Amino acid sequence: MVHITLPDGSQREFPGPVSVSEVAQSIGTGLGRAALAGRVTMPDAQPRLVDTSFVIDQDAGLAIVTAKDKEGLDLIRHSTAHLLAYAVKSLFPDAQVTIGPVIENGFYYDFSYKRPFTPEDLQAIEKKMAELAKKDETVTREEWLRDDAVKFFKGIGEDYKAEIIASIPSNEPISLYREGDFIDLCRGPHVPSTGRLKVFKLMKVAGAYWRGDSKNEMLQRIYGTAWATKEEQAAYLTMLEEAEKRDHRKLGRELDLFHFQDEAPGLIFWHPKGWTIWQQVEQYMRKVYQDNGYQEVKAPQILDLSLWKKTGHWDNYAENMFTTESENRVYGLKPMNCPGHVQIFNAGLHSYRELPIRYGEFGQCHRNEPSGSLHGLMRVRGFTQDDGHIFCTEDQLQDECAAFTALLQKVYADFGFTDILYKVATRPDKRIGADEVWDKAERALMESLTRTHCDFEVSPGEGAFYGPKIEYTLKDAIGRQWQCGTIQVDFSMPARLGSEYVDADDQRRTPVMLHRAILGSLERFIGMLIENHAGAMPPWLAPEHAVVCCISEPSAQYAEEVAVTLKKQGFRASSDLRGEKITRKIREHSMQKVPYILVVGDKERETAKVAVRGRGGADLGVMSLADFASRLQQDIDSRRDAGQAAQA
Repeated sequence: MVHITLPDGSQREFPGPVSVSEVAQSIGTGLGRAALAGRVTMPDAQPRLVDTSFVIDQDAGLAIVTAKDKEGLDLIRHSTAHLLAYAVKSLFPDAQVTIGPVIENGFYYDFSYKRPFTPEDLQAIEKKMAELAKKDETVTREEWLRDDAVKFFKGIGEDYKAEIIASIPSNEPISLYREGDFIDLCRGPHVPSTGRLKVFKLMKVAGAYWRGDSKNEMLQRIYGTAWATKEEQAAYLTMLEEAEKRDHRKLGRELDLFHFQDEAPGLIFWHPKGWTIWQQVEQYMRKVYQDNGYQEVKAPQILDLSLWKKTGHWDNYAENMFTTESENRVYGLKPMNCPGHVQIFNAGLHSYRELPIRYGEFGQCHRNEPSGSLHGLMRVRGFTQDDGHIFCTEDQLQDECAAFTALLQKVYADFGFTDILYKVATRPDKRIGADEVWDKAERALMESLTRTHCDFEVSPGEGAFYGPKIEYTLKDAIGRQWQCGTIQVDFSMPARLGSEYVDADDQRRTPVMLHRAILGSLERFIGMLIENHAGAMPPWLAPEHAVVCCISEPSAQYAEEVAVTLKKQGFRASSDLRGEKITRKIREHSMQKVPYILVVGDKERETAKVAVRGRGGADLGVMSLADFASRLQQDIDSRRDAGQAAQA
C-alpha cells in the first residue's frame, strides 16, 4: 500500500505505485484537469517538483500544483519557452537551440541562425506556437545516457545542445522532454501537454553571446511572456505600455534632467534640473542620518588591494572591480563602502558604552558591470549609495535591525511608497564564516522582522558572501517591484580587519557589523521616482516649484518681481518673459511638469495677485502671493504628491 499525505494533513491510500495525475484525479476531476505538476516530499528528503506522470512508489507527501500557484505559472512559462523552440525548429529547421529559462514575467530562448529574425518572423513563430498548442501533444520525459544524448544531438546538428550535455558528469542521467517531433534537454518538470499553454505573446529579439562570453558567437534571444489567463496577460501588457510612457531615460531627455554618452559608458552627466532632484534626495537622507544617531563620514575612493583581499572582496568580487596602479602598488576602486568604514572604526579604541556606533556616507562606488547590462540610471558603473554601517554588540543586534526597519518604512512613506515586501536572503554556497555564525545572524534578522510585525519570505542562498540580509522591495504606482533597501549582518569582516571594543569586563571583543542602505543607489532610486511619478515630481522634489508667466510686455516686470520674491523665500522659481502667447507658455511648462504655473497680466499686477494653475490644467483661482507661498510651503512640508497638491 502507498499512503499519500496531502497539504491539509489528510491521507489517501492506494494499492500500489500511483502517479501524481492519478492522485489528483482521485481528489476530484476538476483538480485532475487543472494539475500541472506535483510537489512531492519523500521521507527524509526535501520537497521537489515533478511531472504529473511521476510515479510515487512509497509513502510520501504531495501537493498538486495548478496554474493558480506561483510554481504553476513558472511551469507554464518554462514549457512555453520549449514550445517556442519547437515552433522555431518547425519553421527554421537550420536554427540551433541553446538555452531557454524562465525570467520575471516570462521567458526567453537563445538561437543560432544564419540571419537575424525579423518582426514578421516573430509573428509567424507565435502563430506556429498557437497551432502546436492547439494540437495538445503530450509532453513526455525520457532518461538517456549522457554519451547517447551527445551523439544524438550532434547527429541532428544541435552542436550547442551537445556541448551542454557533454559538460554534465557522465554518471548523471540526462533528462529529455519530447513533444511531437521535437525533443529537448531539460531537467523539467513540464506541463502534461502543449494544450495547457494558451496565453502567451512573443515580445522582442535581442543579441546574446553564447555562455555570456563576448568571445563567443552572438546568438538571437527571443523574449516572450506567458500567463495563466488572458486577463492577467492583458493587465501585464497594459502595464508595459504605461511603463514605456514612464521610461526614465525618455523623460530624462524630455525634462532635461541628465544624459549619457559613449565616452563615459555607465556614467551619468547630470543637468541642473536633474541635479536639483538629486540634492533634494541627498539632503533629505542627510537629515535622516542626523535625526537617527548616524555620524556622517567620508572614506577614500581607492584602497590598496591587500585590504580588499583581507575583506574577502577580491576572492569573491574581483571580476566586478576596477583597479589602478601607482608606484608599483595595485589599488581597487571601491565597489562598496564597508572596508573604509571599518578603518574609521578601527582608528580608535571604543568602549561598549559607545555602542552602537552608526556611520553613514553618501559613498560613490564603481562596479565593472558588463556593457550589455547597463540601463539608464537603473544599472550604471558609477553610483552613490546612502550607505551606513552599524557597529554593535550581539545583544543590540535585534534592536538595531528592528529600529532600521521602522526607519526605512518612514522614509519610504515620505517618498510615496507604502507597499513593502520583505525577504530574508540566507547563506549562499560561496561564503565566508562558520555555519554557527550564519545560524545566529539569520535567526536575528527573522526575529527582528517578527518583532516589527512584518510578514516575510525566505530566499535560500541569496545572501551576500559575508552575511545574510533582509531585502526591502517597493511597489510603484503601476505595480512593478523594486528591490531597494537592505540590512546585512556581518560577523566576519570586523574580525578579519581587527575591529575591537572593550566590554564591561575590560576584555577585547569583536563587534557585529550591520551593513545597511535605505535607498540603495541614489541614481537608481531617482530613476524609480521619475518613473513612479511619470516625471511629475511632487513639489518637494521638483526641479522647479513654480514658473511665473507674463501675459504681455507691461506685466513682465511684475512677473520677474514675483519670481524674485519666491526665490528669496527659498522656493525654486523662475520667470518666463518671452513674447510668446500665454497659451503656448502654459503648454510648454505643463509639458515640463512644473507643479505650479503663475500667470500675471495687467489685472494681477494692479491688484498684486497671481492666477494659479496646478498640474493637469487645474485652475486654482487668483490669490495673493503670500497665500500662494503659504500653500506651496504646505505642499513641500507635507510631501504631498503632485496630484494631491493640485487638487488641494
